[in-house]
Amino acid sequence: MRQIVLDTETTGLDPSQGHRIIEIAGIEMVNRRLTGRHLHKYIDPEREIDEGAQAVHGITREFLAGKPKFADIADEFLEFINGAELIIHNAPFDLGFLNAELRRLDRVPVETVCNGVTDTLKLARELHPAKRNSLDALCERYEIDNSSRTLHGALLDTELLADVFLAMTRGQNSLMIEPDAAPRRQLGADGQVRQRGPLLVRRASAEELAEHERLLAAIDQESKGACIWLAKPGAA
Repeated sequence: MRQIVLDTETTGLDPSQGHRIIEIAGIEMVNRRLTGRHLHKYIDPEREIDEGAQAVHGITREFLAGKPKFADIADEFLEFINGAELIIHNAPFDLGFLNAELRRLDRVPVETVCNGVTDTLKLARELHPAKRNSLDALCERYEIDNSSRTLHGALLDTELLADVFLAMTRGQNSLMIEPDAAPRRQLGADGQVRQRGPLLVRRASAEELAEHERLLAAIDQESKGACIWLAKPGAA
């Protein structure tokens, strides 16, 4: 299974108002493992960047001067995503911009080239109803280090999103998680192999158990009674 974790940065919020893509990044996974293959391009949008957008990603019009235009990288982009499932956080936003760029070139939409799209924002809202589900919030929830993310950047965000997606979907395809072919050795600060100590079993407190029950009740309400983890009256 080939998947591409994808992200873009733009000049603004609405492609229908002429806003354009200024950065695009994708990293490849095969069978849920990063391959090291990636695509990363800065793009000359041929227009100014809104102040609000620039405050988010920090990319300036001056920096993009002389960078390729989207038409120059379109073929490479389409070849890279061809036949792969796309993993995107808030997919309608990125797809809206990508398809607007492709329409300008009389090219087919992204959805006709890739093999489906998974929106991790939608997935996160299904898994964590009534919770914050921004990329930063998910990194915190799944204990993924995002300390280097002071500004939005497409390449860094795809790397973080890949970790988040794997954490959110771990065990989805099988109740058994296959171990790495070569287990990673634990190294200390001196570079020496560190012996793994006995696992610490930490029991949930009464407050944590109550919060767990409240979460299951919220999932049950959102799924209209389909929560399989919530014991129902009369259940065996």
